[in-house]
Amino acid sequence: MSVGSKHIATFLLGAAAALAAHKYMTMTPEEKEKLAADIKDKAQQFKNEAENAAGKAKDYFEELKTKGGDALKEHLSEAHDILQNLFGGKTASGDTTKSV
Repeated sequence: MSVGSKHIATFLLGAAAALAAHKYMTMTPEEKEKLAADIKDKAQQFKNEAENAAGKAKDYFEELKTKGGDALKEHLSEAHDILQNLFGGKTASGDTTKSV
C-alpha cells in the first residue's frame, strides 16, 4: 500500500490539531480569555466585511439589471426591424412581404 498525498495531508492536519490542543491546554486562563476575545473580534470583522460585500453585490446586480434592460429596449426596435426584413412579415393591410 502506497502513501498518497491525502494520507500525508491527513497526518499533517492531525499533527497541527494535536499541537494546537496541547498549546491551548497549557495556556493560563488569562491567555485563554485573550485568545477567545481575539477570535470574537476577527469573527465580527469578517461578518462586517461579508455584510458589506453582500450589500455591494446586491447594488451591483440591480444596476446591471437596469442597464441591461435599458440596452435591450434601446436595441430591440433595431432587432425587430432586422428580423422583419430578414424573414418578412405582415404589413398594415395584412399582406405578407418578403424582403430580398
